[in-house]
Amino acid sequence: MEGFGANSVEELDVGDLESAGLEPSEALHFYQELQVALQRAGFGKLESIWRLVSQSLLTPRHPHTLHQLMYYSIYKNWDELQCGPPPYWFPSLEFARSTSIGQLLKARGNELLGNKVYVDPIASFTNFYKFSVQHPEIFWSIAFENLSLHFSVEPKQMVDSSDSSRPAGKWLPGAVLNVAHCCLLPKPNIGKTDDSIAIIWRDEGGDDLPPSTMKLSELRHHVSRVAFSLQAAGFQRGDRIAIDMPMHIHAVIIYLAIILAGCVVVSIADSFVSSEIAARLAISKAKGIFTQDVIVRSGKTIPLYSRVLGAKPPKAVVLPSDGKSVRVPIRNQDVSWEEFLANGNGRNRSGDEFPAVQLPVEAWTNILFSSGTTAEPKAIPWNQTTPMRCAADSWAHSDLQAGDIYCWPTNLGWMMGPYLISACLLSGATMALYNGSPLGRSFGRFVQDARVTILGTVPSMVKTWKKVNCMDSLDWSSIRSFGTTGEASSIDDDLWLSARAWYKPILESCGGTELGSAFLHGSLLQPQAFAAFSTPSLTTAFVLLDDSGRPYPDDQPCSGEIALFPKLLGASYTLLNADHHKVYFEGMPVINGIQLRRHGDVFERTAGGFYRAKGRADDTMNLGGIKVSSVEIERVCNTAHNSVLETAAIAMPQGKGGGPDNLIVAAVLKGALPPGENHPEMLKRIFSKALHDNLNPLFKVHAVVLLPEFPRTASNKIMRRVLRAQMPRSKL
Repeated sequence: MEGFGANSVEELDVGDLESAGLEPSEALHFYQELQVALQRAGFGKLESIWRLVSQSLLTPRHPHTLHQLMYYSIYKNWDELQCGPPPYWFPSLEFARSTSIGQLLKARGNELLGNKVYVDPIASFTNFYKFSVQHPEIFWSIAFENLSLHFSVEPKQMVDSSDSSRPAGKWLPGAVLNVAHCCLLPKPNIGKTDDSIAIIWRDEGGDDLPPSTMKLSELRHHVSRVAFSLQAAGFQRGDRIAIDMPMHIHAVIIYLAIILAGCVVVSIADSFVSSEIAARLAISKAKGIFTQDVIVRSGKTIPLYSRVLGAKPPKAVVLPSDGKSVRVPIRNQDVSWEEFLANGNGRNRSGDEFPAVQLPVEAWTNILFSSGTTAEPKAIPWNQTTPMRCAADSWAHSDLQAGDIYCWPTNLGWMMGPYLISACLLSGATMALYNGSPLGRSFGRFVQDARVTILGTVPSMVKTWKKVNCMDSLDWSSIRSFGTTGEASSIDDDLWLSARAWYKPILESCGGTELGSAFLHGSLLQPQAFAAFSTPSLTTAFVLLDDSGRPYPDDQPCSGEIALFPKLLGASYTLLNADHHKVYFEGMPVINGIQLRRHGDVFERTAGGFYRAKGRADDTMNLGGIKVSSVEIERVCNTAHNSVLETAAIAMPQGKGGGPDNLIVAAVLKGALPPGENHPEMLKRIFSKALHDNLNPLFKVHAVVLLPEFPRTASNKIMRRVLRAQMPRSKL
């Protein structure tokens, strides 16, 4: 395995440990303990050595250079081609049996899989995955028993697959409920009571104050008050109402109240400019919008209401960012948050709970949008099965349950915002919200003080934490797992992150807004490798396609575009402004009479059954007749020189004369470089050599362009098409 340093772990000496940041006396002690670990594990038994070193020797207080030295030297001679990526976390049988799926298999493994098949939760997990694909109706019925679901009319069956126009199936036909109401009701048999803490939060600047909390009964009261006010304002069942603000406690209350009142949330990211807000309001035909005056981040005031006004919105309800009074003038037709609530008090004088509007299961709850980097963003409606899928996935894969405190810094304009609300409130877990920038130490303090047990991230966020070392010396021992999604992860960044919490697992997930869930996941019942997925999501089946559109064998290491079997709970079946069939199904292969569903991501399946993201199919480039993903090139370039923070690889056609595409690498640096050097030319040489040595000797970098930052979507994905359009013609 390529990596940090030249020596294997058996070849290290005390000087290597000093070079990794230890004082001489500490280096000597660590070296002696390391020799004991090597003898206990057995020389050459790399996984056993890493388990002992990561669990017994390394701690969060050690410098990252020491963690690097240990990981890369231990796995230096690991044969990744034959064995797949090296694992860093291993579930014990005792731990596996304590998880939600482990408890299920312990109780019913023989019944579900058969006496001759079931062994234990770890050994039998792959067979259980296959069972869930073959019998999704059984799996979902079990999952729903562990969620806070309350039907006013029970479903006739789990899924109706008779309608050929609905390849995902019609799930829970005949069912009537209000999923927001389900979020707000207690369910004691899963540990969810009125006294359960539903939300824990902190506002930026409150580091020295204990986090605030709200019980489930209190949340229900506040949501009811907003729902009565929506009714008083004239909104009716089915109306679409936008939310454009940070994801703080008021945003969550408003989100739930809109659905409780039988209306539909239109999710808009608070980072959008006026034109992007206007497009989403127009596509969704929103009749109102909740926003706030300004956003305060790291002491800076960022206008928000003025951007919303630039979109010429319908009636707006404007919240004060400081919780006191709106600090900007508002239009005559708009109302302040205080006035909005006061107008609804007449309907809620007795403090009664709002009578939830009961809706068919296929009624829409939320309209979200794809990134929209090249054209009009696709408007994707979620119905009431999608929040169920969000919660069930978290229960099954993240072991989310009552007593957990789940934090994922996100926004309602990205699917992870609604996902977090549903996952927490339908499972009985506590939602942790930080109203401020997640990029600094104050966020880390909140994670520490709130005793977060599951922390979600995006890779670029982790990269920033690591770069500025802002989480040093914080106590993250309460964390039992991390989650990550949104972009390809970095092995070294994940090494740094996992080490902050005593090497807890980082569960990768990849899915899509149109699915409301993930199709690839990490699992607590399997060993985990950095920057890799260990399993398809339960009930989800897919194939990887070769260049001719034919599926590779399921057990063969390969790289190809992923194609999903379409029978998926919670997945979209319509779009507001595009032909759903054309976008997701047209031209896709048919297997056993089933047309596959397009997603657009390319994945590598490795030896050992892991998966790695290789970027979008439309980010695949052809360099000298060799197809390669931009992610593969970026993975090499990101670690080629210590001045590089991140890179983005794009292929650009040559001038009018034609010819093969040129490889252009855009780079963001960690800081200013010394004067006097032609830094783009220097990095061009370095990147070319790194690609030659680590990826393909035929790949050559045509030019390097230095940028202060990359253009990104609201969900933090690099917009490579925008980079191509911005690229100076002189570089081609």
